[in-house]
Amino acid sequence: MLSRLQELRKEEETLLRVKAALHDQLTRLRVSRGQRGRLRERGSRRAAGAAGTEQPGALGQMDNEAAINQTELHLSLQGREEEEEEEEEEEEEEESDS
Repeated sequence: MLSRLQELRKEEETLLRVKAALHDQLTRLRVSRGQRGRLRERGSRRAAGAAGTEQPGALGQMDNEAAINQTELHLSLQGREEEEEEEEEEEEEEESDS
């Protein structure tokens, strides 16, 4: 009985690590997609805009890094909120099962 409980705990730890890795990967994917979308949008604006109104490369890169950081922060907070909601739902389900 004790060994079975230990096996289940190890399995739970493994599943939690997999969940965390998948969550990190999903966050990186969302950030990557957001970056690509912004780069396409910026390219479209540059192509449509006048040649004299473009930003210098370094300043544009700083703007892009700031946008990336802001997106990562937003996704991080969103992920935490989703996890908290899931935990609350699980707790409510456990309480209703009792």
